[in-house]
This record gives sequence, structure tokens and C-alpha cells, in this order.
Amino acid sequence: MPAIRYACDQDKSVLLHNFEARGWVAVNPDENWNFYWASVQNIRDIFSVDNGYRLADDQIINHFPNHVEITRKDLMVKNIKRYRKELEREGSPLVQKDETGRYLYLDFIPQTFMLPADYNLFVEEFRKHPNTTWIMKPCGKARGIGIFLVNKLSQLKKWSRDSKTNSFVPPTAKDTYVISKYIDNPLLISGKKFDLRLYVIVTSFRPLKCYMYQLGFCRFCTVKYNANITELDNMFVHLTNVSIQKHGEDYNAVHGGKWTVQNLRLYLESTRGKEVSDKLFDEINWVVVHSLKSVVNCISNDRHCFECYGYDIIIDNTLKPWLIEVNASPSLTSTTSSDRIMKYNLINDIINIVLPPGDVPDVRWNRTPAKEALGNFELLYDEEIAANETVHQDKNRYSNSIPMVRPSNQRKQTTTTWR
Repeated sequence: MPAIRYACDQDKSVLLHNFEARGWVAVNPDENWNFYWASVQNIRDIFSVDNGYRLADDQIINHFPNHVEITRKDLMVKNIKRYRKELEREGSPLVQKDETGRYLYLDFIPQTFMLPADYNLFVEEFRKHPNTTWIMKPCGKARGIGIFLVNKLSQLKKWSRDSKTNSFVPPTAKDTYVISKYIDNPLLISGKKFDLRLYVIVTSFRPLKCYMYQLGFCRFCTVKYNANITELDNMFVHLTNVSIQKHGEDYNAVHGGKWTVQNLRLYLESTRGKEVSDKLFDEINWVVVHSLKSVVNCISNDRHCFECYGYDIIIDNTLKPWLIEVNASPSLTSTTSSDRIMKYNLINDIINIVLPPGDVPDVRWNRTPAKEALGNFELLYDEEIAANETVHQDKNRYSNSIPMVRPSNQRKQTTTTWR
């Protein structure tokens, strides 16, 4: 059997060493390849209407054509809001609200506005709660670039004057921002704020099929958390991005300011109890699945594509998980030796899942890997299996919900199997 030909436009050792260990042959992206690990910029060119490039049955690539529907901050929020409205029109029990108008089960993104388009709506909300802190992020950037916190309208007006969007004229995509209510009550460990980076593979959106990597990690700030307004400009207090924290005086290059998800679970089980910890991770799974379900009807479900998303989740001090953003190209740069091993295994497991037995790409494959091929991934949600199980359930109980998974306050507090 001829060796698989791979193309890769990223000089990342965890990728190249995986490909070489399998005996694959490197080719240029403009040659005849079977497997292409491409940057998001090159994905646009490959799937451009002007390009007219047609992929063969033995070619697969690591992004869906319009993955931005969930990986651009503004589009993610827009699609989740639309998803909730659609469920409301269908009369789904998932969109029940409490007496304050907050969603009981689908309240997993902070209140967010788009700027400059929603400026007047934001000002109205700001004046209702003038002591609230908000966080501004450019829609088209990553790694903490361009992020800042505001708690006064004057700060926003200064940003408007200093930016290209002066007077809030229609901006380009690169000029748009999201402004979200800042989660000022994060769960702290040793006084420091952290977030979760979780890896999720999607092999199909219609039907939805996704997997969760069990070796995600926590990213800690190097400076103890302080909600005082005098600390709003100190990004070492507020932003967990390693690209920012590694420049801090207290950054530890040995562990990189990271904890494994397993360590977090052990910490929570010892301090809050196993039942509470299991409930939290059930709810994180719930958040991931529903965020993906919010884009199933707008993602181009090309059968040549798969995607590894980097989910960023913040847990508040009530142990409620909040979805902050979804990354299309989670960093494959290794900051520590354990980081390098984890990411090497991540890529190895991804390849085993997206390739059929025999290692030859074939888009006609049913995309059902053997259990032993999953490695450190676990099946998170399979719409086909869920549909079959629904037949055996009381259809009036959880219409339009995830058949195998119920909101945490409607199910037994046990670790869900998500099968």
C-alpha cells in the first residue's frame, strides 16, 4: 500500500513527528496530498468559490469551510442567541426561564453586545448596572491581543475616538469588537484565576458527531486575582492566555502555569465532593454540545473535513461553567515537556479517529472509529445514536433536547456516559 502523502503549512513538531512516525510522505499543498493540516488562512483559499478546487475521495483536511460560525467571537454569540430563539419558537423545554428572564439550561455565555453595531443597546444596559465591569475583545484576533476591561462609559468613548471606527461608522470585520459582562466572581485556586482549555473533535455536523479529549488543562494567572478597579489594566490578573502570562515576572517555565483537568477534578472532589465535581463536568459537556448544535444548520458540512476546536471555559465561584470562546486553531506550541507529550498524543489520537482502519483517507467511510482507536478521546455526542435511543423514550418528556443528556437539575447526579 502506498504511503499517505501529507501537506502541512505549520512548522509544529507535534504535527510533523506524528506524520513522520507513520511513514507518511511530505508534499507541498499544491501537490496531490491525502491529508492536509492547514492554517485557517489557507482553508479560505482552498474552499474559495473563485478557486474551484475539488477534493478527491481520498483527501481530508482539518477545517470545515466556514468554521468561523463558531470560532469568531461575534458569530458564536449570534448563533447561540439564534439557536435559543429557534428552540423558543418550537416550544422546547430547554428554553425555560426563571423569574428574572434568565435561561435555566442555556445560559452559558455572558451577556454580550457587538460594537459598534450594538453601541446604543450596550449603553442602555450599562446605565442599568453602572458598577459592572465589561471586557472588550476584537472579533478577529486571538492570544489575548487587543483585549481590555472597562467600567466607565468614558473609557469606551476614548476607545471610539482612538479607533478607526470613529463615530461608530460601519466597520470592517477586523474592526468589530464584542463587549461582554466580565465574570468578576471566578473560582479561584490559591487566590488565582484560571480557565479550562478543552479539545473537542467534530467529524461531522450533520449528523453531529463529536469527541472530548480527556487530557485538557487549566491555565492559571501568575498574579493573585483582585477585582479592585485599580487592577483593571493588569492583564496578569485577568487574562489566562499563556501568550500573555509567560511574560510575567512570576511565570514558572517548568509547569507553565498549567494543571491537568484530572488535577482539577481531584481538587474539586476533595474540597467540594465528587457529586459536585461530576455535576460541573456534566454541565461543561452540556455547554459544548449545545454550542455545536447552535451551528449545525449553518456550517458547511463538507465530508472531507474534520475539526479540532479549542474550547475556553471559565468556572465561577458557584461552579457554573461559562463558554468564553472557541478556537479554530488551538495552539500546538509546547511550553513544557509535559505539554509537548500531551499535544503529541492529542494529534496522534485525532489521526486515529479521522482516518478509517488501514490509514487511507476515504470520505465514504461511516466515520465510526473502533473504541480502541479513540485513545484519550471519549465520544461526547452522536446524533445518530441519540436518534435511535429517542425511539425508546417518552417523546413528550424532552422534546428537542439531547436525548441522552438532561440538564443537570433534571438528572441524577452521576457521571454521564454521553453514549
